[in-house]
This record gives sequence, C-alpha cells and structure tokens, in this order.
Amino acid sequence: MGVLVEADRLRKTFGAITAVDDISLRVTQGEVLGFLGPNGAGKSTTMKMLTGFLEPDSGSARIGGLSVADHPKEAKARIGYLPEGAPAYGDMTPWSFLGFIAELRGYSGEAKSARVHAAVSRTGLDTVVNQRIETLSKGFKRRVGLAQAILHDPPVLIMDEPTDGLDPNQKHHVRNLIKEMARDKAIIVSTHILEEVEAVCTRAVVIDRGRIVADGTAEELQRRMPDHNAVALKVEAARAGEIADAVASLAGVDRVDRKTAAEGKILLRAIPKAGAAIAADVAGLLGARSLPVLEMYVERGRLDDVFRQITTHEGRSSHA
Repeated sequence: MGVLVEADRLRKTFGAITAVDDISLRVTQGEVLGFLGPNGAGKSTTMKMLTGFLEPDSGSARIGGLSVADHPKEAKARIGYLPEGAPAYGDMTPWSFLGFIAELRGYSGEAKSARVHAAVSRTGLDTVVNQRIETLSKGFKRRVGLAQAILHDPPVLIMDEPTDGLDPNQKHHVRNLIKEMARDKAIIVSTHILEEVEAVCTRAVVIDRGRIVADGTAEELQRRMPDHNAVALKVEAARAGEIADAVASLAGVDRVDRKTAAEGKILLRAIPKAGAAIAADVAGLLGARSLPVLEMYVERGRLDDVFRQITTHEGRSSHA
C-alpha cells in the first residue's frame, strides 16, 4: 500500500513558543492513525501544516506524493479536512451548505446532487437536512463538518476530534464510518478519547511539547505498562497465602500483590516480568495443584495510564 501522507521534519514556532519541533511521520493507504497528545502539544498545528492551512518554518508535507507547498491546489484536492470547530455558514441548511461545498469542489448537476446525497446519508443528516445550521445541536453541526470533509471521496482524511459533541450512538456510527472508509484511504484522527484509539485506529502517534514521544499500535503502547498481562485471581481468604506463594514461584512472575475484595475475598494480582504472557502458566499451576480460584482474568495496560506515563513529568517519574 502506498504512502499517502508524509511529514518530513516539520517545525513551527509562534514567537518564543515552539509548537511543533521536528515532526516526521508517514501514513499509508488503509491506515487509521490516532494522533494523541495533551492540550498544547502541537496536534492541531501539525494538522494545519499537513493540510496547507499553515506554512511551516521548516520541513515539508506531501499528500499522495505532491508537495503541499509547491502544489497546494492539487494536494488539497486530495484531502478531506475536518478542523476543530468546523465552522459553517449558520444561516444555510446542511443541504445548501453541502451543495455549496460540492460546487467549490467542481461538481455540478447530477454529480453535485449525488455527492450531497451520499454525504448526507453516510453521516446521518437526513432528519435535519433542511434546518438552518445555527439551530442544530453541537453533534449535528459536527456531522455537517464531517459530511463536507468526505463529500468528494478524498484519498486522505485529516480529522480533528471527529466525535466531539456526539452522543454514544452517534460516536458508534462515526467510528464505524471511519473504519469503513479506511479500506482505501489514509486517515489521521486527532482525539482526546483514548477508547477511540482502540476502537478505530490501527496505529497511534503520541506527541508532547511538539515532539513525537511514542509511535505504535494500541497493543504496543499498552505493553509499556509494567502491569500489562497481569493475572488477577479472586480467591477465598483462607487459601490466599498458599495460592499467592505458589503463583509467585513461577519463573515469569515478578511478584504477587494482594488486597481485600468484596465479601471478604482476596484479590491477587500476579505481575509478570517485562509484560510476559503468564496466564497459561498460572492456569496450569492452579490446575496441577488443584488450587481453588473463584475468578481469573488477564489485565491489559490501560491507554490512559500509558498516555499519562509518557506525557507528564509525574508519570515519567513514577515509572522510573
């Protein structure tokens, strides 16, 4: 699959503030890249440079192999962009606004009508298509912004907080739409919702203070946490010590933590060495020794913990 989005050493300053500092990344067809970072990390600035809305101080951006600086019109024609806020003309209806966008994209007649119909249908705007945009809820306004981004079926989608303001059902619909469109597009999704990364993204890039600090799949980022693949066991208090000692003897177990659970039961957590997969060994030991367990499950490192670990001084210190 070809590379559709390329950023090469992008840098942008605003006075004494360095918003983006030497960011390079590649996004290929079929990828949904989650672009993460705390407020002020440089996410929106990076996206504006990728889409040609902001000129970098140095570095370059290419869309489908075309330089955004040297071929701005051609490069932008290949992008669907949903910016933060997604401003629209409030006195227009979604139908008239999308028709206007279609004309700007060069469509007319039946082709224009077909594009608008498709965008309205895919984003679930049918029930409000003739209402003034200024009267719509935040969620519907967001969907109007999404509709204009996908109207011309571009090979690249760059979206800043696409599910902002949507209710749970609307979020589910938009996430499914993103996964459906990803088959033949390169998609970048900036989001603060970490569950969204697990739901739709094939890869995540985390930036902090304008620099990339992590790049990998959700699973790879979760493995950064020392308790990833920990095995939790709920046991009777009378057998807790015996079971804890037995599990702690396994070669892949670093330690076994314990705390009181509901109804006087004990919760044991077997922490693996270096995130190793120990569930099969723990289950085999329990079975071989006929040790009774009320409940057993494998824990995964949580993305919000990973995010905190790599983007805050407090998180980095506690991890060290």
